[in-house]
Amino acid sequence: MQLSETAQVLPEDVTEAFAFVEASGGIEAYRLRSNNLHVLLLPEAAAPVVTFMVTYRVGSRNETTGLTGATHFLEHLMFKGTERFSKERGTSIFNVLQRVGAQVNATTWLDRTNYYALLPREHLALAVEIEADRMRNARIREEDLESERTVILNELDRGENEPLRKLYHAVWSTAFMAHPYHHPTIGWRSDVEHVSAEGLRHFYDTFYWPDNATVSIIGDFDRSEALRLVHRHFGPIPPAPAPVPEVYTREPEQRGERCIVVRQAGRLGAVMVAFKSPPALDPDADALDVLATALATGKNSRLYRHLTDRGLTTHLYANASRLRDPGLFFILAMLAPDQTHAGVEAAIEEVLDTVRRDGLTETELARAKNQLRAREAFSRDGPYAVATQLNEAIAAGDWKLYTTYLDRIERVTATDVRRVAQAYLVEDRRTVGRYVPIPDSPTADA
Repeated sequence: MQLSETAQVLPEDVTEAFAFVEASGGIEAYRLRSNNLHVLLLPEAAAPVVTFMVTYRVGSRNETTGLTGATHFLEHLMFKGTERFSKERGTSIFNVLQRVGAQVNATTWLDRTNYYALLPREHLALAVEIEADRMRNARIREEDLESERTVILNELDRGENEPLRKLYHAVWSTAFMAHPYHHPTIGWRSDVEHVSAEGLRHFYDTFYWPDNATVSIIGDFDRSEALRLVHRHFGPIPPAPAPVPEVYTREPEQRGERCIVVRQAGRLGAVMVAFKSPPALDPDADALDVLATALATGKNSRLYRHLTDRGLTTHLYANASRLRDPGLFFILAMLAPDQTHAGVEAAIEEVLDTVRRDGLTETELARAKNQLRAREAFSRDGPYAVATQLNEAIAAGDWKLYTTYLDRIERVTATDVRRVAQAYLVEDRRTVGRYVPIPDSPTADA
């Protein structure tokens, strides 16, 4: 993707409302002067559709004890609508948008939450109007709270019954003792059970403002008309009345391996080996991305050949998180029948030891970069896919991580990979989680 820093020539009324900030990779960044709403535009006329997404820079990272799960809870409640868009008036957000052929939803994660619609280009105005309305006019009512509480608790129960999901959360909660990455995004059960409408309203009034949000418009649209729509609907909203609180908690340095065991019904065990890793914008995160790919992507990867080919595991996965604050580099391995956790952990350590000692070969490095390029190509296919990827870069702290990612990966050398393996994949930064299955009924052992 070619970088561009050229400001577009726009009508005077648009430039009076918006300040051009910068451009990169074909994406233009603007700031709405009246309230500091960030706006990203990427015109793509390949198909007559457009994705409109609002990314709020708030996620479970911003939640405190007693309010864990608040961002996710609000995600549910904000579909209850506003005074203008509501089920009672026959104008619910889902119905109004789906009536014009839109795909609409929202997601919540550690560093962000987003609300989006993918719809025919001629209905962009409707999506802009609805999102602007619920930015500050969401109804957060006791009666809606109770019905959604039941829905979320059911969702939480389903997650509790998924061993790998429970193992994943257990490892993060063990690795992070002070930083709010300790909390699962869905929240702790007792917080979900007891949070009040007043508590959620306070959270909403703290974080859901234009100066804590970024609007992304991707697809087939007219640049000036799109900006006019954003100005018309978001422009009257004032900026936050007080500075949005910063997360100042930093995880203390880990000094020794941590272990956690999850026991519940199931048949085959699993191991998750995790190490503290740098934040998304740190250049070392690029080398760890390459390393994770080289270790566990495809049948030629080192872990696959050393574990799965030898019958120790049935499936392997490695990932380097790209989060706003330091996160985890982890390997998740599903044990083959009759294999032990200790045996699989030892085999993983043997592979990591070879990387720390010898690094990757040039062939492995080139293959991993090709795999990452292919992954990015597939994950950026279409306006919604682009908006989704861009959304993660916004959450990480710089939307240009999206446009510069492949260049960053290209600069990674075998020396870089060996260095980060030696620096980060060490015992003192390690957390090991074991899922130990327990037969759920007498017939399970039959």
